[in-house]
Amino acid sequence: MAKRKSKLTRGAQIVRFPAKVLSPAGYFLSSQLARLKRRRKEIEADDPFKNINRVTDNASPDADAEEQFGHARSAAIKEQLDRKIIQTWKALARVKIGKYGICEHCGEMIDTDRLMVYPEATLCVKCESRKTKNNS
Repeated sequence: MAKRKSKLTRGAQIVRFPAKVLSPAGYFLSSQLARLKRRRKEIEADDPFKNINRVTDNASPDADAEEQFGHARSAAIKEQLDRKIIQTWKALARVKIGKYGICEHCGEMIDTDRLMVYPEATLCVKCESRKTKNNS
């Protein structure tokens, strides 16, 4: 039985960004990662449930509701930050192995305008829209 070549290796020559482009991208992603981690710590510190002076038995329903809302807000923001931190780590790993800017699915170069707006992108616009369409 003959081996089937993947879409990435079938007659296509993989083009990569030069090191002089990857180096600033790596620096930017590293600084972005540090900012995200700092922001996550700030949000965690603002969580009303983490407050050591919090009274567990709130007599007034409005105080309890305010704490619940603050906690839910903090949890939602932390979830978004965690997702962004993972994406940034993934992009940094791709910089280190020289695959930054290459679509994980089709192997084509990701448009530089897309990378400027969304530096953590691992899929080109076409593959991202297919993925979104399939998930809908």
